[in-house]
Amino acid sequence: MTEAQDHLLDWLQDAHAMEEQAESMLLSMSLRLTHYPELKTKIDLHIDETRQQAMLLATCIERQGGATSAVKDTTGKLMASGQAFMNMFASDEVIKAGLASYAFEHLEIAAYSALIVAAEQAGDTDTQTICERILQQEVAMAAWLSHNLSGTTRKFMKLSGDPELIAKR
Repeated sequence: MTEAQDHLLDWLQDAHAMEEQAESMLLSMSLRLTHYPELKTKIDLHIDETRQQAMLLATCIERQGGATSAVKDTTGKLMASGQAFMNMFASDEVIKAGLASYAFEHLEIAAYSALIVAAEQAGDTDTQTICERILQQEVAMAAWLSHNLSGTTRKFMKLSGDPELIAKR
């Protein structure tokens, strides 16, 4: 295996762990959303995309002769659990989770941008094509979150004025 292929494999394992983290983070968020049905629907759709992305990455890793990293995957899931736990106690949970999701989408965008180049340099056009497709999905989700953050914030501000409702989720 060449050095380029070694880096590609390592970064694919990182991306797989990142998707495992994203799935845990999104599931936690979805389960707690009660007053934001449009956001919940979009999160649920992205959970399905995220699961598909992880499966695609696993095939890329296997094609490179590797395996997903249990250590990296578990670490990612633990980080997501910690973030979800901290957000549970925030009075503005939906806003903090939205900000974290938006930032995380940009982390994914950066990771896939690098993976596309790494796959190209390693001569793995199948992985390059898969990463390009995943990148488009991540860009679309980040754009949706950006476009809808102001509406979610407005709704939160409105709901937070009603003592009968729990605006935070």
